[in-house]
Amino acid sequence: MKIGIVGAGRTGCSLGKYIMESSACKNVDIRISGFAGRSKESVETAATFTETKAFDSMQDLIQKSDIIFITTPDDAIHTVWEKIKNDSIQGKIVCHFSGSLSSDLFSGREEFDISACSIHPMYAFSNKFTSYKQLNNVRFTMEGDTRALRTMNTLFETMGNTVCIISSDKKTAYHAAASMVSNMMIGLYEQSIRIFEDCGFDRDLARTMVKPLVMGNVKNFLEHTPEEALTGPIERNDIDTVEKHLTALSGKERQLYVNLGGTLAELAKRKNPERDYEEMTRLFENEQCNVSEWRKK
Repeated sequence: MKIGIVGAGRTGCSLGKYIMESSACKNVDIRISGFAGRSKESVETAATFTETKAFDSMQDLIQKSDIIFITTPDDAIHTVWEKIKNDSIQGKIVCHFSGSLSSDLFSGREEFDISACSIHPMYAFSNKFTSYKQLNNVRFTMEGDTRALRTMNTLFETMGNTVCIISSDKKTAYHAAASMVSNMMIGLYEQSIRIFEDCGFDRDLARTMVKPLVMGNVKNFLEHTPEEALTGPIERNDIDTVEKHLTALSGKERQLYVNLGGTLAELAKRKNPERDYEEMTRLFENEQCNVSEWRKK
């Protein structure tokens, strides 16, 4: 079984190398036929790195492949699909690797007996030459047509990965959740550093100060449940401290504190069912109402 990859960026390069390095794939004769894409330089680099072939056109790549991986940026996937769906692709499997888009993007595939799915590795590809080394610990989420899912599920489980299947209509919400726990955590970190700067701390010093706190918390909530990991004034039901925090903050920092604080109050109630968090909950509900009224003005 040969897999052709359209798109020679971090995702395509990493997946190609991961599959080519897999002894399990070699044993069952699964390999990468090569790469095609807009940038000739990137395609040649990916082909050299994976010891495969650089194709001059997507049409040539398709003819030499049983399965097509589209690993381009999200806004280019539909364009690629429109270009290739008439090019001798009948009966083949086509997959894209967007986290937010579903397999519904492959419109008209039934006319060509094409089976399609979307595949999303729960992983941030940071380097096209090294990220593949971490993929053996990554879970892959898939949705789409039965034949494509069965084939791709077998492929990644052969390499030792765990595969999760979701419905197509949940794909966008799934990706939003992944973004919140990944990219938006960086936004939360940045907001806290800015507040430290407002308090008079040098930015580099602030980052150094919070590093043990951040690393300890991340380790804690990854190794335990959110309820078990929760600490702080909301968990302690310390109304006075929370009110002082709200007084000290304004604008989007206050809004962020209120939104996350309401979630933490819910966790606190689950963690400590014997405690009365009614006043804490009411505090955040009232603040949410104030935010809503402010938005209307």
